[in-house]
Amino acid sequence: MPRISIGDIVDLVNGECSGDRSSWIDSVRSLGEAGVNDLSFLANPRYEAEVRSSSAGAILVRRDLTGDSPSWIRVDDPYYALARVLEKWFAEVPRPSGVSGRASIGATARIGEQAAVGDWTTIGEGAVIGNRVAIYDNVSIGANVMIGDDSVIYPNATLYHGVRIGNRCIIHASAVIGSDGFGFATHQGVHHKIPQIGIVRIEDDVEVGAGTTIDRAALGETVIGQGTKIDNLVQIAHNVKIGKGCFIAAQAGIAGSTEIGDYCAFGGQSGVTGHVRLGARVMVSGGSAVMKSVAGPGTFAGTPARPLMEQRRREAMIGRLPRLIGRIRAIERALGIEKKDSNDESSE
Repeated sequence: MPRISIGDIVDLVNGECSGDRSSWIDSVRSLGEAGVNDLSFLANPRYEAEVRSSSAGAILVRRDLTGDSPSWIRVDDPYYALARVLEKWFAEVPRPSGVSGRASIGATARIGEQAAVGDWTTIGEGAVIGNRVAIYDNVSIGANVMIGDDSVIYPNATLYHGVRIGNRCIIHASAVIGSDGFGFATHQGVHHKIPQIGIVRIEDDVEVGAGTTIDRAALGETVIGQGTKIDNLVQIAHNVKIGKGCFIAAQAGIAGSTEIGDYCAFGGQSGVTGHVRLGARVMVSGGSAVMKSVAGPGTFAGTPARPLMEQRRREAMIGRLPRLIGRIRAIERALGIEKKDSNDESSE
């Protein structure tokens, strides 16, 4: 385990601390579990009571938190500060060393300096693997794939021919990038496959979650913009273009030829129909379905997705319907005009 002084942490995160800088921590834990040699953090105000009772040796808190404790390290953004600490001292994971003799590498493939390739990985002809790339076991990399410097490809990922991966990307286990888009021409009742001859291009600093699939373009490119983060089990169809800095949570689906602006976010199990455009900073709530183009910015919810406040008003009105129906029936009975509704359970 690493042994890090409080002073080193304070310096790294540009923090302020009234406690002993020579004290040390060797792990990171939640507020309730942390002990005297653990670092913790307060990013959500709802846990403020816990920060005051925690036994953690050091706690990252926002600068304006009321009160004081020698264990507190005041920073502008505790969650970001935590990320920096974890990245520097705790994020190291085992990685392949060198190029395995059990890997199969095409004669015309080029492997960069200090790159690592795990057992049973295959790399096709004409592929270009950048410097310091880590490719784990059982990865399949097709012909003419390009992977930028410092990227990581985890086990069982599949990169079809022609895929382009930028610098510092992370592709998690069992992701499939560059599989055929769902394109068929129906003629006389028979579905004829339209060859998908485009590629997938993933820009720098993108992370693709485990089991996610990104289809190649029918023509041209499917594009994932710089810095976009994609969760597990996401489906991105052919010719989709996603801007930079987007978040896409698990089980979301984006249909073909849709264009997503910069800094958009999609909740789990949300979806976007094909051939529409979303502007920058559109937020789609979990389980919602966007059925038409949205200029943005804004938050949208429901199926079909509507502006959040409009959707909340609709839900509130729906919640009042049983009471309103009861009032209408009471009025009908008073007037002697009540009629049985064939769809009413009470009439069965």
